[in-house]
Amino acid sequence: MAKTRRRRVMGLGTLLAVLVAAAALSLAVGARALSPAEVWHGLFGAPTSDQRLTEIRLIVETVRVPRTVLAIVAGIALGVGGALIQGFTRNPIADTGLLGVNTGASFAVVSVIAVFGFSDPFQYVWFAFLGAAVAGVVVFGLASIGRGAGNPLTLALAGQGITVFLMAMTTAVALSNQASLNALRFWNAGSVAGVGFDVIWPVTAFIAVGLVLALTTLPSLNLLNLGDDVARGLGVNIALSRTVGITAITLLAGAATAACGPIAFLGLMVAHVARHLTGPDYRWLVPCAGLLGAVVLLVCDIIGRLVVRPGELDAGVVVALLGAPFFAVLVWRGKFRSA
Repeated sequence: MAKTRRRRVMGLGTLLAVLVAAAALSLAVGARALSPAEVWHGLFGAPTSDQRLTEIRLIVETVRVPRTVLAIVAGIALGVGGALIQGFTRNPIADTGLLGVNTGASFAVVSVIAVFGFSDPFQYVWFAFLGAAVAGVVVFGLASIGRGAGNPLTLALAGQGITVFLMAMTTAVALSNQASLNALRFWNAGSVAGVGFDVIWPVTAFIAVGLVLALTTLPSLNLLNLGDDVARGLGVNIALSRTVGITAITLLAGAATAACGPIAFLGLMVAHVARHLTGPDYRWLVPCAGLLGAVVLLVCDIIGRLVVRPGELDAGVVVALLGAPFFAVLVWRGKFRSA
């Protein structure tokens, strides 16, 4: 037991060190590469009349730092959310999109752009979060009524039904409004670029609340994965635990999606890698998935800046390029084991 605990602590420490290194690299690379000394000046240097140093300071403070912070915050949220949704649904291929938060946010964005003509992310990010939250509540509400109430399969079916409905509605609105269609194309790519701290800090507050709620569910989540009857016999309030868990997932995934658009496959990937590294104990699995999510999203954003320089690939595109084969391997391994 002590050896396992030591290995898990070392693993989390290693991930934290990798995250710090990736953050430092994120500040240095881009269309204009910066040396460590230039990055340091951009972060801590005093204002100067030198135009080159002023440009460097502007690049670091207004472009590199915000996108690095957003990649870390959103990556943690999506990683933790992915681990939680797989735990609460007992579905190894579940993702935060299962609750309809991605399509809820997309529908809200295209709707307010079509109705109000918003163009600034700060204007429509709150509607995106509201759309994600409403979609999550509706899915959870539908899964909590009827004969299959509380069943993980019922939750998955409700989520799929709402997702398909909202996708159809989003397409209908986007095709009827050119501005909404343009916004949807950008939105669906998923990007951590172009968002300022005026959006990041409020979103981070919602994610922080979601993380606190997530941590409170971890002991009961371990018991729920033994089966509802066993968990109930051990004193777990199943309805309360699932309600708190789904609320945490909605806050985490909704806030991250509102800030940077849908990032497909991230939660799915990192939850499986974290389970391989830590085992099935969610008290270790969830923090590991959070750190992995931040590392993966940050590294994918860096790769996107480098592969098509001086242009960029959105982080969501790079994550999808990695996640699709990962998902295919999961399906293949599942069929292989059941054969």
